[in-house]
Amino acid sequence: MSRIIFGSRWLQLPLYLGLIVAQCVYVFLFLKELWHLVTHAFDFSEQQIMLVVLGLIDVVMISNLLIMVIIGGYETFVSRLGLQGHPDQPEWLSHVNASVLKIKLAMAIIGISSIHLLRTFIEAGNIGSAGRTTSYTETGIILQTVIHTVFILSAIGIAWVDRMTIPPNGKGH
Repeated sequence: MSRIIFGSRWLQLPLYLGLIVAQCVYVFLFLKELWHLVTHAFDFSEQQIMLVVLGLIDVVMISNLLIMVIIGGYETFVSRLGLQGHPDQPEWLSHVNASVLKIKLAMAIIGISSIHLLRTFIEAGNIGSAGRTTSYTETGIILQTVIHTVFILSAIGIAWVDRMTIPPNGKGH
């Protein structure tokens, strides 16, 4: 029974492979948006260029989040990758565990939320402007700001709880 339970961790493999497919979709989206930026560079205003660039940064940050989940999750919950000594091994992978992964994911989500909030604030200048439209409402902007604040408070809470669980001798989990 214990071998079956322990072996069940391999059921996560299709999930990580699915995330790799999602990563490919994000690469396609990035290239599509980059092409859109390059082909319209002379037509776009500075604000439009900034919004497209922020969109590109958003795609990169989501892609980074996917990499952390795929590599860190696989290494933590399924099987070791055997990358010790490999020149391309990510620095953070040598000390990853479920706790470190949670904090890194929370920080990545805050970064992604920050990009979305910045895009919202840039487009918020169009609220009430004649001839310029935006899909944002004042209520939507306030709610997005509140949600971002909750993300920050949640990350602080996760880090605080993690810090409380570290024994006084400094050796974690």
